[in-house]
Amino acid sequence: MVEVKVFGVWASPFSRRVEIALNLKGVEYEYIEEDIANKSPLLLQYNPVHKKVPVILHKGKPLAESAVILEYIDETWKSNPILPQDPFGRAMARFWVKFIDEKCNPALWKALWSEENDRKEAVEEACEHLKTLENELKDKKFFGGENIGIVDIAANFIGLWVGVIEEASGYAVKFFTEEKFPILHKWSNEFLNCDVVKEKLPAREQLIALFGARFAASS
Repeated sequence: MVEVKVFGVWASPFSRRVEIALNLKGVEYEYIEEDIANKSPLLLQYNPVHKKVPVILHKGKPLAESAVILEYIDETWKSNPILPQDPFGRAMARFWVKFIDEKCNPALWKALWSEENDRKEAVEEACEHLKTLENELKDKKFFGGENIGIVDIAANFIGLWVGVIEEASGYAVKFFTEEKFPILHKWSNEFLNCDVVKEKLPAREQLIALFGARFAASS
């Protein structure tokens, strides 16, 4: 019997965070696809507070919120750690995950989906946060150093989804370009080409089709 189950949505970067971490640790799990428009009774039972994916079920105990789940995975399965061993390094990793979740990703989402009249200001804010991440990454291969860490996994939306949504949008001017953000683009290529990551990401073409349809519907 499989001890671990993951409730997720195939196109969700938050669901994919959990799958990447489990794959990196070599943990077998059962994946259960959820329909967000018609949430299953199990999802509502296991995450009654937020009623969202992802949820991990380990030995019958449910846990929600991807950043919390990532830390749980790291503490439960010790191989290939995704958090630094020293307290200061762990605290800084948590800081950057929080920055990505509370500042960077919301600003990026707003910039990607803003109406034309509001887009300039939204893009400026998003670019400011991306520059902050570039300054943190500097000349490191990954945010975690030579190996993928929790911050890299948390930044998967930047690594794949941002470029996909920009392409699907058909906007004439794109802001997440290699010219503007060479360090993040180099990191993205390294991250997306790691086998443990690549195996757990949706196909780019599928994502483009999904978001392209959303843009078409919204217009």
